[in-house]
Amino acid sequence: MRPRVAAAASGAIALVVALGACTKNTDDGPVVDNNRKQTGVIATDPKESQGPAAEVEGAQKGGTFSIIRETPISHLDPQRTYSFAGLMANPLFARYLTTWKDDGKGGLVLVGDLAETPGTNVNNDCKVWEFKIKDGVKFEDGSAITAKEIAYGIARSFDPDLPGGPTYIQEWLADSPQFDTKWDFKKNKTGLPPGLTTPDPKTLRFEFAKPRCDLPFAVSLPTTAPLKPEMDTGVNLDQKPFSSGPYKVAKHQVGVQLTLDRNPNWDPKTDPVRHQYPDQFVWTFGPTADAANNRVIADNGADQSALAWNFVPASLVAKVAGDANLKSRTILSPTPSANQLVINTQRVTDLKVRQALNYAIDRDGLIKTLGGSSVAAPLTTLMPPATIGYQAYDAYPAGASGDIDKAKELLGGQTPQLVLGASDDSEEQEMATQIKSNLEKAGFKITIRNIPDDAKLDEIKKKNNPWDLYIGNWAADWPSGASILPVLYDGRSIKAEGNSNQSYFNDPAINAEFDRILAMSPADQGPEWGKLDERIMKEHAPVVPLYVDVAYVVHGSKAGGVFISSVFGYPAFVNAHVKQ
Repeated sequence: MRPRVAAAASGAIALVVALGACTKNTDDGPVVDNNRKQTGVIATDPKESQGPAAEVEGAQKGGTFSIIRETPISHLDPQRTYSFAGLMANPLFARYLTTWKDDGKGGLVLVGDLAETPGTNVNNDCKVWEFKIKDGVKFEDGSAITAKEIAYGIARSFDPDLPGGPTYIQEWLADSPQFDTKWDFKKNKTGLPPGLTTPDPKTLRFEFAKPRCDLPFAVSLPTTAPLKPEMDTGVNLDQKPFSSGPYKVAKHQVGVQLTLDRNPNWDPKTDPVRHQYPDQFVWTFGPTADAANNRVIADNGADQSALAWNFVPASLVAKVAGDANLKSRTILSPTPSANQLVINTQRVTDLKVRQALNYAIDRDGLIKTLGGSSVAAPLTTLMPPATIGYQAYDAYPAGASGDIDKAKELLGGQTPQLVLGASDDSEEQEMATQIKSNLEKAGFKITIRNIPDDAKLDEIKKKNNPWDLYIGNWAADWPSGASILPVLYDGRSIKAEGNSNQSYFNDPAINAEFDRILAMSPADQGPEWGKLDERIMKEHAPVVPLYVDVAYVVHGSKAGGVFISSVFGYPAFVNAHVKQ
């Protein structure tokens, strides 16, 4: 990846990208307009990375904050965390080298978290980076966090038995997408991968074969969460991660409930973003989106300090939008989260079939199934509008509800029989049913096969998975085309498991374009990503772009401090508190 440097402003590196924000009302509820400016800076003043975080107005200590979610979180182990629920839960019990200060309104500042600053580009060539670790950062047992434990956390992310997490750092250190064959974690548990060193307990050093100017962003992901080797329980770390954050796992009934208690050894003076207001966070799994939202709307008992994780479902949009008393208890926010019907190009090899899928899709019908414009906005590009380099286009112009005749023309009398893998949660089941009905009108024969929601991400990341189509979702790890297109469509990264390239698309000419653009100056990259986005869709159609999420969330009357992450588009809990 490459940096998103645009200009220097107020002692920070500034980045700007447009993202919708303001709301208006239509027949199907409030919608989000595309006129908010999302801004980001990399802090250059070390004071920005110091704690404590600014107090949240009106927040007090005490109480239990609850999050109700239909399905379990796929991974809690930081090195395996890449789902949105995991990325929002992890900061409660895990800290990273860097993190984002986020005002919930699109304003972002990248700061040091465990590190004193967002990093030092030692030779100004992006090949050597150093991070100095803060004094006073500790694990839940009171032991000090040093560069050694952070390095160990990164090292264990090379373990092929622990797939699922981001792979930027591993690939960059190995200078290869096949990082786990370049360095064997199991044989070198007392060592570190080449290029990663700890010159002293306070210093973590990265040395790369190529410039990696986006490293400060990449280390804001859970890959850099620290772990003591003796606390590494391998695959079982999913059940009880070892805390470095303000909370620790007190009880985990897998698939049912996760209880987090305060970590007494977390020092707010070292933390620029997190708070420790509630006594507990309790994640409850099981209730459907309808049931969870109805519970929170009713606002009784413990649900007064609860949030329904699953966005307001279609069945309740009109009720929520039409109730003036709920306005203060709802959050409506744009997100950078793009959804696609991913085509497994290993199995669906005929370009005309993939193009026919794009012409056939009824985005309007799908969005109505989801609940209308208050929860989704149509998308015809690979990159969402919130991305630097975004250019609007429609490679397969079929109108809002699809062009069945054009799809049939491309199929030429064929009746492709395709298997659609769908999560077993209620929302994705509704989507799958709508997509099946839609595509079969164009001549496709669609069979839906259910996948457990907490296993879906791992399963579709397996190269030899048995599905032709699946519903995919991606929010860039930072808002640049560099963290979307190469990650999702560079075929050189494909391996047996843990693939972000879930369309298994591999074209040498496109791969060469990734290399060309990534070698350009940061200021010139944006428009090139936009051009490549359109080229991939027109020449290859590896997915069917569907829609961008709009976050529509309901919480109880005593649940305070929640905002929608400007990076990932889901509820963030670093400021959460229980109103007394």
